[in-house]
Amino acid sequence: MASITVPHSLMLERILSLEIVRVTERAAVKAARLRGRGEEKAADQAAVDAMRRELNNLPIDGTVVIGEGELDEAPMLFIGEKVGAKGGFKVDIAVDPLEGTTLCAKNMPGAIATIAMAEDGTLLHAPDVYMDKIAIGPGYPKDVVDLDAPPGENIANLAKAKGVKPQDITAMLLDRPRHADLIAAVRKAGASVSLISDGDVAGVIHTAEPDKTGIDIYLGIGGAPEGVLSAAALRCIGGQMQCRLVLDTEERRERAGKMGIKDPRKKFQIEDMVRGDCLFAATGVTDGRMLDGVKFGDGIIETQTVVMRSVSGTVRWIRAEHRRLEKF
Repeated sequence: MASITVPHSLMLERILSLEIVRVTERAAVKAARLRGRGEEKAADQAAVDAMRRELNNLPIDGTVVIGEGELDEAPMLFIGEKVGAKGGFKVDIAVDPLEGTTLCAKNMPGAIATIAMAEDGTLLHAPDVYMDKIAIGPGYPKDVVDLDAPPGENIANLAKAKGVKPQDITAMLLDRPRHADLIAAVRKAGASVSLISDGDVAGVIHTAEPDKTGIDIYLGIGGAPEGVLSAAALRCIGGQMQCRLVLDTEERRERAGKMGIKDPRKKFQIEDMVRGDCLFAATGVTDGRMLDGVKFGDGIIETQTVVMRSVSGTVRWIRAEHRRLEKF
């Protein structure tokens, strides 16, 4: 029998609908078993182990481009690691098996397990440094906000595009001392501020559905790897995002250069970070504004996952009941 070649786009759709959800579900459940126990490293390792096992069951030849760290920093899902079943098609993979380790350890809202997958060579290889970000959801004119514009100008332009007053805009930022001036400027512009202690990816994703989350814009400095994951999600639903790496030492500039980043001051558009067809999935570990956390019942485990695809703009919300508990 002759073999059938499946186009990448169709294969990505199959992974989207059938496979990628299992990867984040397994990681979320394993992490959730350690919620509230104060064991950040243990919860993160449990999620990493589960995610790696599931990735190795997928029909892909995957390369981790955003992961748990460099080879000498992370035993699994390190940058450059190969995952997937033998003979699969080539993809780039960005993972954060447990975003919000502190949130999980303290059983606080917003911890998620997340992954992005794209065609080979299309995800930005970002070093593990800080990244300055601005992000909004879909439905706005192009460049309605700009990373280099003053916060007050961005708030005013976004409010105008949305047809509301600046007082009706809510900005989400990480609660960090470095954001004191930014927070003051946002409030001076009339907007509200919603602070989060952790969860950079989840924070950006909140802008995707402002009617549900109450968040219109994400601002501030967070992790660069998380920026790539966030960009994948927003690309799928037509959101906007601009970022710049914070390369404030020679060592960081050299690291970025080795990963192919020639201009240390480059302002990355969302298309620079995720160039091809991509998938994004996230499963709640603890309850949050967008995703419910894992629920352990009598013989049943419940999970909630959001799955997105850029080419089709499809967003699927999957609430699953798992009854074969030995799988988890």
